[in-house]
Amino acid sequence: MSDQEAGPRTHRTGVAVRPSLSDVARLAGVAPITVSRVASGKPNVKIDTRDRVLSAMDELGYRPNRAARALRTGRYGTIGIVASTLATYGNMRTIEGITVAARDAGFSTTLMSTEVFARDDSATARDFLALHDIDGIIVILEASAFEQSHLRFPDSFPVVVADGGGASQYPLVDSDQQSGAALATAHLLSLGHSTVFHIAGPAASFAAAQRATAWRATLEAAGAPVPPEFVGDWTSGSGHRLGVELAAMPEVTAIFAANDQMALGAMLALHEAGRDIPRDVSVVGFDDTPDSGAFWPPLTTVRQHFDIVGSRLVEALIGQFDDGRVEQGTRIVPVELVVRASTAEPALRH
Repeated sequence: MSDQEAGPRTHRTGVAVRPSLSDVARLAGVAPITVSRVASGKPNVKIDTRDRVLSAMDELGYRPNRAARALRTGRYGTIGIVASTLATYGNMRTIEGITVAARDAGFSTTLMSTEVFARDDSATARDFLALHDIDGIIVILEASAFEQSHLRFPDSFPVVVADGGGASQYPLVDSDQQSGAALATAHLLSLGHSTVFHIAGPAASFAAAQRATAWRATLEAAGAPVPPEFVGDWTSGSGHRLGVELAAMPEVTAIFAANDQMALGAMLALHEAGRDIPRDVSVVGFDDTPDSGAFWPPLTTVRQHFDIVGSRLVEALIGQFDDGRVEQGTRIVPVELVVRASTAEPALRH
């Protein structure tokens, strides 16, 4: 076997030595600096060269020395993600957006438990972060106020928060929840509905509270009656349960659900009650999940750009790595209304 094809080195005792960057370079037929660029996620490497290097890494079982990288760059190359729940579509899509943006910036990600950071002893969190070689943390929080979560992070440690109203000590990134709810409500009013009933998300959710506030304010600004909220838990099951109640109310001609899953449940209840969508009742959701266009009828909904939210979160965190400054305030990502066949003018009453 030639030097170009050499595999991992072996110590004279017969014990295999951990493959080095130079071993990878020899096998891939590139300079060591090229292997370093690939290992660091740098973009200035040709695709075929990158593939050759990655293949050599896999063949040799090479793993970059993160401690050495930290000494050289001041970073371990890992971003921690702390999420209050993985059960919601929005959280999962935001995590996906973070992972993709982090990878493009040369960072890996690791999902971390909230329990470690919800203890009074901040030293526990500091030791945990040091043990896992974390450069910074992105928190995806459902709670209406960050302080209520009792999360504790070491002073000056880089932190960015998504969907965390009240976390004013950290940079925030969020979709324009209020604008989206206002667009949904105004759309239904513009079709001629006298008012809009709302299936809200859980009370602990900051996003749900923002959407409900905008729904109410839009009705009030239009001089329309404000019905009581019907509070769900983001699931289609809760949407169906509340939809059964709404379907039995003849005055209901328009429903705005705080997410697509609850809208789907409500639509099933309306179908079961023999109320046509949209002739009898128009329905609008929120999120624009991949299947919302396949609902029957296809669902009018508010589209969130979770990829952009993830990218903005990573940008805000890396900004703290670069200059150490913490930019207070919230970065708002615009949303848009996607009109489909689930909304129409109300049928004439006789």
